[in-house]
Amino acid sequence: MNNAQTSEPQSKIRSLEHRALSLRRHVLRMAERVGQGYVGQGLGIADLLAVLYFDEMKYDAKNLKWSDRDRFVLSIGHYSIGLYAALAEAGVIEIDELDTYGADESRLEMSGSEITPGFEMTGGSLGHGLGQAVGMALGLRLDKRQARIFTLLSDGELQEGATWEAAMAAAHYSLDGLFAFIDCNNQQADGPPARVLNVEPVHQKWEAFGWDTQRIDGNNIGALVDAIDRAKTVNGKPHAIVLDTLMGKGVRAFEQREKNHFIRVDASEWSALREQLESGMTPSGDERIS
Repeated sequence: MNNAQTSEPQSKIRSLEHRALSLRRHVLRMAERVGQGYVGQGLGIADLLAVLYFDEMKYDAKNLKWSDRDRFVLSIGHYSIGLYAALAEAGVIEIDELDTYGADESRLEMSGSEITPGFEMTGGSLGHGLGQAVGMALGLRLDKRQARIFTLLSDGELQEGATWEAAMAAAHYSLDGLFAFIDCNNQQADGPPARVLNVEPVHQKWEAFGWDTQRIDGNNIGALVDAIDRAKTVNGKPHAIVLDTLMGKGVRAFEQREKNHFIRVDASEWSALREQLESGMTPSGDERIS
């Protein structure tokens, strides 16, 4: 695992940490509205989404059909609560629309779809996102466009065979504009992947499939920025960045839960959970100091 100190200016890292905190606030706001949701995933992946949407991606919230935009493909549809937070923070959707998360006839379904502005694919059934990302990358190459594809998969999703067919294709076609982030939070609906169907060693598997591969702390903003910067120096291979993340990151009660796949919370508990999120950060954006 790469835990090296970031080479990026600390002001940039602090700014992105504050963005990630804002995303986590949005996630709690959405889940509180309905009392449940895929909260752990949204909190755990907030750091990556902050880096992609507010530092790395070439993206225009006012022109979502712009042909040269970078694409973010969310393969794991139930992580949508995190992407809704990023899209609201980026100005693609209104902040107030977050209050409709999971409601009947809302554009913000619990498993995201293309009815939501900013979504490139409909999620839900796992194992399809990487294949679609490969197709998009090939299409951009045929169009001679420089846009890149960023896609997010989960560790449990690696149990789907179609993922590995797409991985083979990406390496075969040398799709160096394709970046796959694999969220290894060590949980899926039926328990830890090691008990359900072991997927480790994840890093070595992606390497064996011909990908430029790194494994980092996915809740470390500096490590995320550095890993993406390093990947951009490698030509001729698609890029896999394996993220070790903590589900429920930032809210101690969620971090310590044994099962975090889908969370239900009593109305009386939300105030304390919000306090945990706020007290877990210093004013400068550093992580928990207690």
